[in-house]
Amino acid sequence: MSRQSSRKDLSLKSLELFQIAAEKGSLQAVAEKTGLSVSTVSHHLRGLEDHLGVELFNHARRPMVLTPKGRAFLRDIGDPLLAIRKAEAEASAGSIAEASYLRLGTIQDFDSDIVPELAVFLSANMPRCDFMYHTDTSHEIIEMLRNRQLDMGITTSPPEHLRDLNDRPLMRDPFVVVLPLEAEASLSDIVEGRTKLPFLRFSSSLIIARQIDSQLRRMGISTPHRFECTNNLTLMALVAAGAGWTITTPLLFSRARRFQPKLRMYRFPGKSFSRTLAIVSTPDCSRSLLDLVDSKTRALISKHVIKPFHQHTPWLADSFTLID
Repeated sequence: MSRQSSRKDLSLKSLELFQIAAEKGSLQAVAEKTGLSVSTVSHHLRGLEDHLGVELFNHARRPMVLTPKGRAFLRDIGDPLLAIRKAEAEASAGSIAEASYLRLGTIQDFDSDIVPELAVFLSANMPRCDFMYHTDTSHEIIEMLRNRQLDMGITTSPPEHLRDLNDRPLMRDPFVVVLPLEAEASLSDIVEGRTKLPFLRFSSSLIIARQIDSQLRRMGISTPHRFECTNNLTLMALVAAGAGWTITTPLLFSRARRFQPKLRMYRFPGKSFSRTLAIVSTPDCSRSLLDLVDSKTRALISKHVIKPFHQHTPWLADSFTLID
């Protein structure tokens, strides 16, 4: 068979497996990520090298290391593979009504009213679609997106740039201080640690906790604490019981309705800061699906959270907002 005719055997699967192998450096890791056997992965990679007539990997090294020609090939196929994935996603989605699959991850901040209504809306507008909804921390959702276990997620934007994912900022959620209703000390005395009321904080594994800690360090504030957790409602319950004070956001405060009569919320003293919530998606996620989720999520946030909050807490109107 001539060299020209053999080029018809070049497969998209081989290129995708090569790209994953270059990232993972192990046939076993590629097999685990793709669900294929190690022998199948090896067969595809050897077939690709035979087709090109060059060695793409130094097979004597562990972990697998790209040869100079392998590095050049990886660089050259990156953009074409991304374009193919985008085209496939759009083609498989077709019209919204014909979309067949969507894996959506969200943080717990939206699981009481936003996500249920969003699910009902998507189900009605995408009757042929199989949905998978997953609730987790922002960090875990971002990792699942990077591993292609989700198509899009509603998360807190991390401080670092998401080079390998796309993000659409949704809303600005400023940080506020929440005290027990019966707290007698001044806000500044409590925040700056001049009282015995302890600081109740989010778990250090969360993005929101790292943002708060960074701001306190910038202000030169060291706050002794005796409790931390990942659950916002638990923090609100403890503050309402007079066990301490905390730093949170209006969105999270709004989810603790039953504790609010025993709480007081204040603008963060000194320089204000906020977190950004965004829709984060894989580069090959269908644009039409992304637009649909984006527009509906914004409408639900405005209806259920921002407008009601502005009515009762007008001093947040300039900072607790959707991002255009």
